[in-house]
Amino acid sequence: MSQRFRPAVPPLAVAQLLRQFGLRPKKSLGQNFLQDPFLLEAIVRAAEIQPTDWVLEIGPGLGSLTRHLANAAQHVIAVEIDETFFPILEQVLAPWENVRLIRGDILRLSPASLIPVENYLVVANIPYFITSALIRHLLEASRKPRRMVLTVQKEVAERICAQPGTMNLLALSVQVYGQPSIVLRIPAGAFYPPPKVDSAVVRIDLYEKPLLPQEQLERFFQLIRAGFSQKRKTLRNALAHGLGMSAREVESWLLQAGIPPHRRAETLSLEEWAKLVEANFP
Repeated sequence: MSQRFRPAVPPLAVAQLLRQFGLRPKKSLGQNFLQDPFLLEAIVRAAEIQPTDWVLEIGPGLGSLTRHLANAAQHVIAVEIDETFFPILEQVLAPWENVRLIRGDILRLSPASLIPVENYLVVANIPYFITSALIRHLLEASRKPRRMVLTVQKEVAERICAQPGTMNLLALSVQVYGQPSIVLRIPAGAFYPPPKVDSAVVRIDLYEKPLLPQEQLERFFQLIRAGFSQKRKTLRNALAHGLGMSAREVESWLLQAGIPPHRRAETLSLEEWAKLVEANFP
């Protein structure tokens, strides 16, 4: 595979391509196309793709990133919801025989039905409005990737990588499955058309198993949703409200887990939430 012919990857003339095919970016689908070849290559490097890897790309758009992925990986499965892009994609990606295009909504597709191997990678510049739903869809899939490298809104990337003090539902939901880090920051001007906010590339390396046993994950998600249901309240009051329990019951439970009841949800670490899950539920 290392000897496979790798076509040249010239920069895409995004605006010209769209005009040629009579298309315009759709705001409703969050279509902003990354053009800078140096940034596209940096994303591929951050993914540490091996020549034998299968890569799932979500929202290839016009194929800007897809071409770089195809030169690095054994196979690329690219899922695009907008069927009007397919004539462009078929033209742009014609030199690469290792790319398979699939029409569909990734949130309605099982990764196991798309990727026939374990330990695949997800590399994508994803529409911002589906970020949380997409990450959850991939992390809860029966066949999980070993690594995800996603271009998302900068503020969302920072939320994913949050630490106690600014912890949030998204961060906990990701960090129970893997270790996130911001590997690249991308200014709005690098896209066509430029979005209103800057972006960042977040890399999530998944653990072999979630940090909590599978049978405890449902309770974990129940508790963190309740804990963040009323952010301005103490953990005791937020949990009591979210779980339909008395404040006295919750206080006893928190103390049993070694957590002061006056703490707020955003100050707890993942390890403290795990202790709360493991403590005897009242």
